[in-house]
Amino acid sequence: MPRLPDGTAYDRTGQTGTPTVVLIHGLGLNHEVWQWMVPAFSDAYDVITYDLYGHGQSQGPPARPSLTLFSDQLASLMASLNIPDAAIVGFSLGGMICRRFAMDHPEMARALVILNSPHRRNPEAQAAILARVDQAQSQGPHATVEAALERWFTDDYRAKNPDMMALVRQWVLANDPKIYPTIYRVLAEGIEEITDPDIRLSLPALAITADEDYGNGPEMTKAIAEGIEGGTALILPGLRHMALAEDPDAVNAPARAFLDQLSEQGA
Repeated sequence: MPRLPDGTAYDRTGQTGTPTVVLIHGLGLNHEVWQWMVPAFSDAYDVITYDLYGHGQSQGPPARPSLTLFSDQLASLMASLNIPDAAIVGFSLGGMICRRFAMDHPEMARALVILNSPHRRNPEAQAAILARVDQAQSQGPHATVEAALERWFTDDYRAKNPDMMALVRQWVLANDPKIYPTIYRVLAEGIEEITDPDIRLSLPALAITADEDYGNGPEMTKAIAEGIEGGTALILPGLRHMALAEDPDAVNAPARAFLDQLSEQGA
């Protein structure tokens, strides 16, 4: 993968001269998580995938991790590739980053697709994720990965697809145990960066989650969409957090239709 001077590793596929779509992965993963979505977009879009700081082939965070730091990473990536604006697709932590990016650089965000991403949690859920952060801090990624796979994939799919479990487990376990919990904390506490009541996003946005994504569920996704002028929500039945891998068509079809409609409208 090419790397920028700031250490960001990225990949670019699809059609040059077409609208750009940038895909942001989630915590502990890397750009390879988009292998099931890129083919659904690359026939008509200029598709950029990249590794967040501290993930995959990118360097570690140059400062204390925050949504603003990751927003700045994306802005730098787009500037380096001479991309004036793009539709931003973000999964989980990536969905938080794309909202922060739209706040920081509204002229560069043409639209958002927010996949299985958190919003404000109730006290019980917040305590649970902070406990997982502490566990990752003291014991490393291996301490949390098996429970994560249970939250991320339905029971039946998990039992029938050991190769997928091995792949995702490998991605998580490849994380630096010193860096991983610092970014996990952004997932846990970064909501404060994107819920400023004085800042209301206004742009086309599609927020998608699954009805069994218990940590990023329908109520959160509906709240995200309601907080964006131009936002709509879609709830997928019978799936969990990593619907994009378990049932790619269920995610790709509405996301592609949303972006195609914007392109037809000249947005």
